[in-house]
Formats: sequence, structure tokens, C-alpha cells
Amino acid sequence: MSTEPSPVSPIAPILAPELNPRPSPARAAITAGWIRDEATHVRELLAQAAMPEAERAAAQATAADLVRRVRARARDQGAVEAFMRQYDLGSEEGVLLMCVAEALLRIPDQGTADALIRDKLGDANWKRHLGQSDSVLVNASTWGLMLTGKLVDLADDTKRDVHGAFQRLVGRAGEPVIRLAVRQAMKIMGHQFVLGRTIDEALSRSRKGDNAHYRYSFDMLGEGALTTKDAQRYLEAYRQAIHAIGSTGPFADVFAAPSISVKLSALHPRYEHAKRARVLAELGAGLLELAQLARSYGIGLTIDAEETDRLELSLDLIFQVLADPSLQDWNGFGIVVQAYQKRAPFVIDYIAHMAGQLGRRIPVRLVKGAYWDAEVKRAQVEGQAGYPLFTRKQNTDVSYLANARRLLDAGDAIYPMFATHNAQTIASVHRMARAMRNRRDFEFQKLHGMGDDLYAEVIPADRLDVPCRVYAPVGSHEDLLPYLVRRLLENGANSSFVNRITDESISIDELIRDPVEAVSNFDPIPHPRIPLPVDLYRSQHQHRDNSMGLNLANDDQLRELAAAINNAGAGDWTAAALVPGANPAGAKLAVTNPADRREVVGHWQPADSATVERALQNAVAAHAAWDATPAASRAAILEHAATLLEARMPAYMAMCTKEAGKTLADGIAEVREAVDFLRYYALQAREHFAPMALPGPTGESNQLQLGGRGVFVCISPWNFPLAIFLGQIAAALAAGNTVIAKPAEQTNLIGYAAVQLLHEAGIPKDVLQYLPGDGATVGAALTRDPRVCGVCFTGSTETARLINRALAGRDSGAIATLIAETGGQNAMIADSSSLPEQVVKDVLGSAFTSAGQRCSAARVLLVQDDIADKVIHMLAGAMAELAVGDPGLPSTDVGPVIDEDARGILAAHAARMKSEAKLIAEARLGSGTEHGTYFAPTAWELASIAALHEEKFGPALHVVRWKADQLDAVVDAINATGYGLTLGIHSRIDATIERIVSRAKVGNIYVNRNQIGAVVGVQPFGGQGLSGTGPKAGGPHYLPRFATEKTVTINTTAAGGNASLLTLGD
Repeated sequence: MSTEPSPVSPIAPILAPELNPRPSPARAAITAGWIRDEATHVRELLAQAAMPEAERAAAQATAADLVRRVRARARDQGAVEAFMRQYDLGSEEGVLLMCVAEALLRIPDQGTADALIRDKLGDANWKRHLGQSDSVLVNASTWGLMLTGKLVDLADDTKRDVHGAFQRLVGRAGEPVIRLAVRQAMKIMGHQFVLGRTIDEALSRSRKGDNAHYRYSFDMLGEGALTTKDAQRYLEAYRQAIHAIGSTGPFADVFAAPSISVKLSALHPRYEHAKRARVLAELGAGLLELAQLARSYGIGLTIDAEETDRLELSLDLIFQVLADPSLQDWNGFGIVVQAYQKRAPFVIDYIAHMAGQLGRRIPVRLVKGAYWDAEVKRAQVEGQAGYPLFTRKQNTDVSYLANARRLLDAGDAIYPMFATHNAQTIASVHRMARAMRNRRDFEFQKLHGMGDDLYAEVIPADRLDVPCRVYAPVGSHEDLLPYLVRRLLENGANSSFVNRITDESISIDELIRDPVEAVSNFDPIPHPRIPLPVDLYRSQHQHRDNSMGLNLANDDQLRELAAAINNAGAGDWTAAALVPGANPAGAKLAVTNPADRREVVGHWQPADSATVERALQNAVAAHAAWDATPAASRAAILEHAATLLEARMPAYMAMCTKEAGKTLADGIAEVREAVDFLRYYALQAREHFAPMALPGPTGESNQLQLGGRGVFVCISPWNFPLAIFLGQIAAALAAGNTVIAKPAEQTNLIGYAAVQLLHEAGIPKDVLQYLPGDGATVGAALTRDPRVCGVCFTGSTETARLINRALAGRDSGAIATLIAETGGQNAMIADSSSLPEQVVKDVLGSAFTSAGQRCSAARVLLVQDDIADKVIHMLAGAMAELAVGDPGLPSTDVGPVIDEDARGILAAHAARMKSEAKLIAEARLGSGTEHGTYFAPTAWELASIAALHEEKFGPALHVVRWKADQLDAVVDAINATGYGLTLGIHSRIDATIERIVSRAKVGNIYVNRNQIGAVVGVQPFGGQGLSGTGPKAGGPHYLPRFATEKTVTINTTAAGGNASLLTLGD
């Protein structure tokens, strides 16, 4: 908000400058198929996967023979497969044990490691597993006692009470002994799953014994890079590995030669759709170098598949690199396709199309996919229209067979590679290939340490005579973990083939059942217990829709969004009082864009005192009729408003960006939260505002009724100018109050548009009125007026106290209700059992999303000293990757702060921190930020949280170290600030989490995730102490605070006798 600036700049477009060019039809089909209807898609795949009856019968016979042969070999089963079968995913001990072993490898201090052992190994049900397997690994892991390589022999008494014995053992031997033991078991596990700690060790093992029968693709273990330094380290590891693999040559046939598997997210810290231009430039150069190196040695290089939102980016990068003339005629560049993605057929078609254009043969590895659970959750959280993958395992099995046929049908364009441990899949693919002129130019693939027995029956010339390549991880046991957990989740489940193939209680026919036959009989085809994202809450007995979002990685949706968002009228937006009968006078004031103050995005007119008085008169007069309107009718209007708002998301996103400086992702979240508030409070009104019958003696009826209090004033903040604004209003209206809404002075345009939408939906104009203006003219006049029965306020603690005093100081009128949600000195606590990478990701998101301008934002990271150096180093590196700039561009991570006052407060704080704290990192401001109100995200290290006296509302993070024995003191220090809004906890020790939860006096606690983004009806939001009065917004206790209660008792015998009792009969 300002007076008219000069010169005035034209309104800069939102999103459009970074839209990707329209792709070719073959590439466009991939995006179009993102969330195809599952039933329709599966029916098409069933037709493609089906085999002629004679071929099908032959495939089933081969599969049955494979299973019989594997069962005959089961006495010599691999240790990992024994472990998988013994600890299926239904057994919490198996997964728990892996988590314990993995966590222990990462915990640097003994005390926390010992606490983890006590926490996890004290009360699991170990009895089920002892003695049930001959495998040394299973028994050793059950006991964690592979000390000096010898299994401890157990007395019979001990075997009868394993759990008690384990607890006694922990007490007697102590955690350090157990810690060593579990680590030893983990090493066995690592040896099974990891071919070597170094590439040289892996190459050496690959040539010994039975290993020599296989081809190899080496995978350098490691998760995605968080920093440029991480990415450079991984790039060098890949370089060295290619040199090492290549030096074992020469290789005449690139398809038979060893290869390396490359994970693109390990090679770039921001490998995501929004950073497309940067990724293609920076990662393109690195990937081209690796490809040229692999080509020079005649070995293969295959790009691993990752999450669905990275698919198109991966393909664009791959084909940019493949088109380089230096790779001409090289057929070693492979691509992985995930069969669980609905888009797999279109990806294969596109690869075949590009192979033809480039004159290459492209190796394609078909896998089922490893991120299924995370993808399902993500679609639900983001409110997508559907799922990008199949919701049933058997549907994925059908997809695998249909896409296997597609690979084979592609002829010379593709060299097919089938990664599977399923005998039925192997037999079916083998049969398909043999039916195509006896094709032999393909291979199977398996994971190292799994499927050895099965492939021993596939490779030999007198069996199926098909080569198999081992996907072989290389790295330290510490790096093994995320890979290992994914494999356990993938293959450890009861339904997994690996887990069932040697279980003699499962018939061979059941084990090798043709998925085409199984899925053909499904009704419904999608999983009945996995609802579409829109039905998420209905499936859990809450009768409202989940708000729908937008997929910012979907180029089709982005093009539609850009067209709509830039047609929303920026520059012509206006706001003024919406008060029937009022004629406000006064000049219109310009509203400028916080990202570029030269842009005038609209104008607003402040309300005058006469307009305030008229609004109060209207509100009082309208209350009785609105309160008498049935709650269901009021709810229906709010639900209609939610539908309108959801349909007009782009227009409101535009206002959030241009007036409030919000990024596109923040704008989507803002509109969704507002929609959720409207639907949730409508639902609450239906449930709570119907008269409630109460118990009593015969001859008497008792009823509790809720009604509106009267006139409610809603004073909302600028940081959530649509969501909190509409949330307050919706609650007050649903409860039967008339509402006078006063927006923050910085965001009048958004509030005006929101009130207009509610009027359009059916809220009478005298029931909901809009009063923009400054706090002195509008806010103070309203809060001291005796006609106001309640105030709902979100903002600073200081302003909440002023409102409270104004309400208390009135000499007449009702004793008013104040519902206040204020600020917080929010902390995140991380102990040494936490994953530093996850801590850094979550604290970055919690501290700097929305430029730190959230009530819930993390202001302090309290990190255990044992991991503090590592976390701080990673935090600095990750902050260097933040893009600060125009919030209307997808590539921007952090936008401006709201105005010059906000920036001034932050700048003064930064000046103070120069002398009182140690700078960790300061993000770079991007070009163009000089015209807006920007503050660079900054992190400092402090000696104590006590050095912070009040909340600094912006992208300012403070890091404090604590010793392992100081946990209670840390929580007490947080409590001592007086604030109690949000708290983040990162720990894998349940006892530690419970200890913090029970001691901390805060409203919202988030464990092992970020601490922002509370979802309406899921994480009701509000604090304690200096952080607010409660009850929590978006929770079941909020609406009644806006209501009065009336009890009606009727003596039903007053007319002469108790008819119901007298006519009771026998």
C-alpha cells in the first residue's frame, strides 16, 4: 500500500515467462496420461497383456516348473531372502530391527544410541521368530547377537521367554553390547545387499563363483543431493566408477557389457520441475560428460527412475544429452520405466519414437516402481484429481506384462531389460519373446542378494537360456540404509513373490496365478480402500470434500493456469467498504506489488467513521433473521462459496501473488485452506447446531440449543489474507452471527474479492459487511463499541492485548468474547538419532517458506551437539541453493516480505545479530529484488534461545546447540519464552518424542516432518500462553466459541399426567 509511485511499471506476467515450450505429440501424450482413470486404463492394458491360450498355458507351466525348482533349492536360500520371509512387513519386529540397525549406524553419540535400543528392542514381540528359521541371519537378527561372528547358544528357559530374556539381557549386558551386536547383524545384511564398499571391491566380487554368470549394473549408493558440494562429490564418484568398470574391458557388445546406474537427483541439489532451465544447463553438462566417458569404454549407462513429478524433466534431460553429436551411434544409454505409473505406455512409445529420430537403439529397463506409498500420500496431500499410479499391486502386474509386450514390439528401437523377481512374470515375458520369431535380444535383471535361486533356473542354456544382469549397489553400510528400507518395503510385504516363493503352505497355482485372470475379475478395479484424493475425508466418515490443488509439475495444467492467472485483472483491482446504505468519501490509495513497488496492482478506499457506524447498525438489525436461518441453510451457502472459490483458484492466486507477495505454491495452499475452512465449518454447523436432546427423568424433556452471539468483528492478518480471513468469517457466519470483516491494511484487495464471492454465494449483504481501513479509524472504533459481542483476531500478541483491554473497558453491552491467535517463538528440536538430511529439508521449509511470514514458521533450530556441525554445514549449503526473487515465477523459492516496515524490523535484527551471533549463511538476493521489499533468508548460531526476546516475522532462523543430557532444560527454555504455538521434533526414539510432547506447552507439535501447513480438520491450529486464547481454528471446538448456549426444559406432564409412562404397558 502506498501513494501513487512514479514511474509506474506495467504489470509483469505471472508464470508465463517460465512455461516450457509445447512438446511434440509423442512427448505431450506422456503429460496427458498423468492421472488417467484407473479402471479404463487397466481394461486397455488387460487386452494388451493377454496371451493366446496356448502361449498362456505354456507360460504358466514354465512358471510352475520354476517355482518347484526354487523350492527344491530353498535349503540353500540366500540369507536376505530368509530374512525377508521371516520378517514380513506384517511383522513390526522385522522392520523395527532394520530401522534400529540403520539408525545406530548414523548416531554418533553412545547415549542416544543406547536410548534407541532401550526404546525399540524392549517391547517387540520376538517370541514369534525365535527358532522358526535355520538361517543364521534370522536368529542373529532376532537377538542382535552376532558377536565375534558366533551365534550365542540359548538356554531352553530363555527360548520360552524371549521378550523377558531380552529385557534382562539389556539390563545385564547393557546397551553397548547390544549396540555392537545389532551393528554386526547389519553388516551381514549390508554384505548381502551391497556388492562392495568400493567399486573395486564390487568388481572383484562380481567375478567370483556364481557371480561370474551374471552381467552387472553398478549403482553408487547415496540419496539425493542437498547441496552443490554433495552433487559434485557424487559426480566424482560416478566418474571414478566408470573408469574402474571400463578398465576391466574391452567390451565388444555394449548390451552384454557392464553398466553403471545413475540417479539424477544425486547429481543436482534442485532436481525438480520448477528448476528446469537450471537443471538442463548444469546437470546436462555433467551427465554428458559421464555418457561420453561410458561410451569411450564401451560400457552402458542407465538413468534410474525417480518420483513421478520428475519424469518429463528426466526425459527432456536425457534426450538433450543423447542428441549431442559426440554420442552418435552409441547404444549404451539406458532409461528406466516404471510399470506402476499409468504413463508407462506413452513413455515407451516416446522412447521408441526418439530412438528412431536419433538412429539409436535405446536400452530400457522395465521395473515395477519403488515409491508407491509416498506417491499415494503425495496425491492425497496435494489434492490431485487422481493418482499417477495404480492403486492395486495386481494392476501394476498387468501393466508390467502389457508394457513388456510394448518393449518387445518396439523392435530394433529398444533393447528390452526386464527387472523382476516374479516367476510368473519371467515365464510370461520369456514366452512373449519366443513367440516373436524366437527373439533372444533381451535380458532379465535382478537385485543383488535377491532371487539367486530363481535366476539359477533361468540363465542356464538347458533352462530358459536368458542372460540376467544384477543391479548391484556399491557403498558403505551407512549409505545402504535408504536403499535397504525401500527394498524391504518393496519385497518384504506378505504379498511379495520373494516372500512367498518358498512358502510350501502356498500352492503353486496360487503363487503363479496369472494377473490378467485375477484383475479381470476385480470389481472395482481400483483398490476399494484407497479413495480418490477428493474423497479422502469422506472415506474417514467426515462428510466433506478434500480441497483440490494444482499439479505444478504438469505442463498442461501450468499453461491453463498461466492463461487464467494473467487474465485476472491485475492493475484494475479495487476495494472499498461493502456496507449497505453507506456512501464512503475519501481518496483512493494505490496498492503496489511487494515484489516490485513500481507495479500498481489496484486501488482501495478506506472506510470513514460514518461507514463504520452504518455497518454496526446494519449488523445489529440483521442478526435475528440470520440467527433464525436454519444451520443447514447457512452451511449450504458456505459450501456453495467453497465450490465457487475452488473453481476460481487462478484469480485468487493472482491476487495473493501481486498484493501479498506469495509464491505460486503458497497461492494454491492459500486457496485450498480457505475452501477447507468453508466446508469444514459448514459441516460443523450441521453437526452441532441442531438441537441436542439431553437425559432426564420421565415426564420431562431437556434440550441444548446453540445460537449466534450477535455481531462479530473479524480482524485478519496480511500473511493469510484469504485463508484466515475467510476462516474467521465462515466460522462466525456458520454459528449464526452477523459479521463485520476488517482486513489487514496491506491486503485489502483480496479481502474485498473474498467478501464479494460470499455475497454471490448467498450471504446477505447486511449479514456480512466489509470495512477496510486503518486500525485507529476502523479497528479501534469496532472493538470499543458495546454492540459488538465478539472479536476474532489473528495478529501480534501486542495488538491482541490492546483489543482485550478495549473490550474489557466497555461500560455497557455484552461481556464480549475474544478469540485470538497470535505469534510464536517456534522451535524445532533435533536429537542425534534424527536424519540430518531430513532435519535440514524440514527446517528450510519451516523457516523460509512464505519468506518466513507464517505464524507457525520455525524461528529456532535446537540441534544436539553431536550432529550440530554436520547439520549446520548442510544447512549453509542448502541455503545457497535458494532462489529469492519474483514470487510469480515457479523457480522462485522465497519471495518478498510484506512491506518496508517488515523489512526494517528484520534489518535491525540482522544488525543486532552481527554482534551477538555467528552467521551461518545468508541467501543471495536475485536480480530485480532491488525494486521490492526483500530480506535475504539468513541463519545465525546463538548460544541460547533466551537471547531472542520477541518473534522476528520473516526468513530469519537461529540455531542453538544442546548437549545430550540437557533435553528437559531445552524444552523448559522453549516454555520460558511464554509463546506456545508450534514445535517440531526430529527423533527416532519414541521415548524422547513422548518426553518432549508431555513437557512442551505448545498448541501444535509436528514429529519428523516440517512444522508448517496445518490442514483444516486434520491439524487444528492455535497456541497457548502468549500465542493465543484458543480454541483451535479448523478444529471441533472452534465453532461453539462463536455461539451462545440455551437449555430448554419442559415438564411434559403439566397438562395432566404422564401419557408416555401411563401407556407403557407390560
